[in-house]
Amino acid sequence: MGIYLSTPKTEKFSDDGENDRLRFGLSSMQGWRATMEDAHAALLDLDTSTSFFGVYDGHGGKVVAKFCAKFLHQQVLKNEAYLSGDIGTSVQKAFFRMDEMMRGQRGWRELAVLGDKINKFTGMIEGLIWSPRSGDKSDQVDDWAFEEGPHSDFSGPTSGSTACVAIIRENQLVVANAGDSRCVISRNGQAYNLSRDHKPDLEVERDRILKAGGFIHAGRVNGSLNLARAIGEVLFDCYRNFYYGSSCDMEFKQNKFLPAEKQVVTASPDINIVELCDDDEFIVLACDGIWDCMSSQQLVDFIREQLKSESRLSAVCEKVLDRCLAPSTAGGEGCDNMTMILVQFKKLIQTGPSSDDKSSTSEEVAIELKPAKVES
Repeated sequence: MGIYLSTPKTEKFSDDGENDRLRFGLSSMQGWRATMEDAHAALLDLDTSTSFFGVYDGHGGKVVAKFCAKFLHQQVLKNEAYLSGDIGTSVQKAFFRMDEMMRGQRGWRELAVLGDKINKFTGMIEGLIWSPRSGDKSDQVDDWAFEEGPHSDFSGPTSGSTACVAIIRENQLVVANAGDSRCVISRNGQAYNLSRDHKPDLEVERDRILKAGGFIHAGRVNGSLNLARAIGEVLFDCYRNFYYGSSCDMEFKQNKFLPAEKQVVTASPDINIVELCDDDEFIVLACDGIWDCMSSQQLVDFIREQLKSESRLSAVCEKVLDRCLAPSTAGGEGCDNMTMILVQFKKLIQTGPSSDDKSSTSEEVAIELKPAKVES
């Protein structure tokens, strides 16, 4: 069947929700791709004062994206830094924690469930199939204890996922990103990028890749991966290596002499903090299936125009997906899986301190907003 279908799957999963602080709408669509590898999480009430939204774009399979959609927000909530009010540190640790949790027997078992893995002896699906739902979270304490089993030495998945999340607490917005999914804010109609696409040709990414013993060929890390940061992607799988003409033993994250943030491919997120003001209208989180077709400003303009006549935010997202869907697979753009979350702010509780007055930790950057680049 190849990577593309003969006709696109245009059925959409859509959802809406709101609380006293904000409202959201989301939609996702498989499109022309043979499989759906995107996942998402939308939790209006991560706790009583905090909302969480995330998009996860899988590559090489769907399991890591679904794993992140199920567990990443839980790890943010459980981290000691979160309990002390340090959201930036807690989300950074949660990104790294995903790689740790996917190892060993327990990691293998969870990935088998999410990947619908078939037991070759019984022919049965190993475990129940989980599907991400808006508002799905677990209050159960799970210390992720070590499990004995035939996969105790499992080093992690060969597939991976981007992760772009937005956490909103009162007037503070924290955005964390690894990969090329993107978060954009509309401030008085001007688009501002709150994340950076982690491509291998960026200077900071290229320097880390080369220092870790990797290389870049045709814009891809070690000739295979077109991202410099991702969750998962412990090493190449043989099928993709054969496809790209590389060997099967190249490793992305297994240099025992380097910390996680300095590996060839790292899950380390960029973390940006924005103090929201009355001019802020909405944020958009979307995978590259959207950004390949529309620039940040084009998307903001399109959304603002749709909001003049459409009150249901998921319907606005659906219109974006339909607009981006290509009429055929001839050109490549508009043929990817597509996921988008639109979050609209209600009246702010009060105007928070400016970002210039805010102190930040080494892992948190209070950014000065700069307009997104205008793309032709």
